[in-house]
Amino acid sequence: MWYTKRINLAYWAQKILMLSQDKIIKALVNSKTLEASEIKKIQAEAKTKKLSLEDYLLQEKVVSESKLYENLAKQAQLPFVDLKNSVIRKDILLAIPEPIAQTHNIIAFDRDDTSVDLATIDPDDLQTFEFLEKKFGKIKLHLTTPTSLKEVIKQYHKSLRAEFEALTHEESAAGEEGGAKLQELAQDIPIVRLVDTMLEYAIFERASDIHIEPTDDAVVVRYRIDGILRDVMTLPKNLQAGIVARVKILSSLKLDEHRLPQDGRFKIKTKDYEYSFRVSIIPVFNGEKVVMRLLQESGQILTLEQLGFSQKTLAIVKRNIVKPHGMILVTGPTGSGKTTTLYSIMHILNKPEVNISTIEDPIEYRMPRVNQSQVNPRIGFTFANGLRSLLRQDPDIMMVGEIRDSETAEIAVHSAMTGHLVLSTLHTNDAVGTLPRLSQMGIPSFLISSTVNIVIAQRLVRKLCNECKTAYHLSKTAAAELAEKINISQIWQSLIDAKAIKTSDKLEQVNFYHGAGCKQCGQQGYKGRMGIYEILEVTPEIAELILNNSPVERLQTKAIAQGMVPILVDGWQKALTGITSIEEVLRVTKE
Repeated sequence: MWYTKRINLAYWAQKILMLSQDKIIKALVNSKTLEASEIKKIQAEAKTKKLSLEDYLLQEKVVSESKLYENLAKQAQLPFVDLKNSVIRKDILLAIPEPIAQTHNIIAFDRDDTSVDLATIDPDDLQTFEFLEKKFGKIKLHLTTPTSLKEVIKQYHKSLRAEFEALTHEESAAGEEGGAKLQELAQDIPIVRLVDTMLEYAIFERASDIHIEPTDDAVVVRYRIDGILRDVMTLPKNLQAGIVARVKILSSLKLDEHRLPQDGRFKIKTKDYEYSFRVSIIPVFNGEKVVMRLLQESGQILTLEQLGFSQKTLAIVKRNIVKPHGMILVTGPTGSGKTTTLYSIMHILNKPEVNISTIEDPIEYRMPRVNQSQVNPRIGFTFANGLRSLLRQDPDIMMVGEIRDSETAEIAVHSAMTGHLVLSTLHTNDAVGTLPRLSQMGIPSFLISSTVNIVIAQRLVRKLCNECKTAYHLSKTAAAELAEKINISQIWQSLIDAKAIKTSDKLEQVNFYHGAGCKQCGQQGYKGRMGIYEILEVTPEIAELILNNSPVERLQTKAIAQGMVPILVDGWQKALTGITSIEEVLRVTKE
């Protein structure tokens, strides 16, 4: 049979089932369960009751769940399996962590020496199958029913309860544990498996951070996905000491230190991915809080187009990065993707004929042929000292992770003035605000005007899920509320100037978009992120204004007159094209 062989995902992407109305109808008609005329009546009744065809068939008991999914399996050329009364061996069940099983509606129910049997109710989830295929090698895919899957998932809780029972009855409090006891807890199999599952699931869900937070009576685990924190699981309080101890061992931290903050890091490397985890542990009222930042070291550097740069902003960046000297500054709040943008620029500049050196904190991505150094303030290796050392390394291009103080700013500016291209980041709200920030750091106006090439201000917005994205029109009430928050007329004129809309378009008439929420995006309505940008190019006119210490408002007006697209307008352009939503743009720009 075909399903005993390795799945060819590209081939089955064309054949595999989606539980759409058309597929259900075809399956029922081909199996002669219902006549086409009967289905037409059922569709009309389902529409009247505002139910999907599947929900109506099951709710009205027109066809049993088992019969429906058997027919769907036959239609998709997949074997059907009913697992309602099955007891699955624990080691097989736990091959797929519970969070993945629940989120992606898939479980492992059997295995042999060469393959693993998987049951699903969503056989078009190719991304999950590909992930599991890499993990297990060969998989046999089966279709089951939602009820069957729900019953099997209950077995996770029974298994976990049994394994954690001993830990739940531990009498010692976390603060009273000795080093030897904590060492035992950290190496206990349930704790090891729990932490491993937590890390693996975070990687699978594209989380950027893991938060492990102690409360009065439990331990809450949260992931930051697409910039938003989400609750993932709540664990018994008794597991707190073991989990923290396990993370400390992985990070080579002191097990018996509970009163002072500790920082560390560790790596996970498999044939499929390589992640570095930056660990921060800090004492809080109920114990110790752990935050882990995930950095994908094996990740591919994104192009500027993939990051979200439009044709116009891309042209500005490309003509400035080929200049032999000067400064390229990227600004925005923490977590706005500044470093990722710098790496994408360095990727373009990374050629055999140039020497690129960096000083970073931390080194987030490894780049071939780039000399990367990490600061270490404990031994006096700061951004400023590191930058001085880099100047003796015959660099053509230098990247400074962040300009934090006057000393670093001064060295960076002088480096740009003496024939080097310097890339760095700053924390300001917009592009124009970077110029007075440099002045506050003691950099003279004539140096700012002569060394800064461009300033890129950016934010990250969540992208709407393509599977559940729908168009809508703003109501008059919503439009009025929006007008109270922002200067709509100014934005609208900017959108007309950018040819994003027509002069005749009205706010209530154009299409905007939002995500309804579906399985593919975890009911969030969003999946993935991209940048919105504004780019200040220091033209001779802008340089003259800087030299004369002109106010920020005048600089902003001149920059827009010369073609700078404000970050809010860039966000609105992406909202109009259905990439993101108005709400998301307003959220990240704090309007």
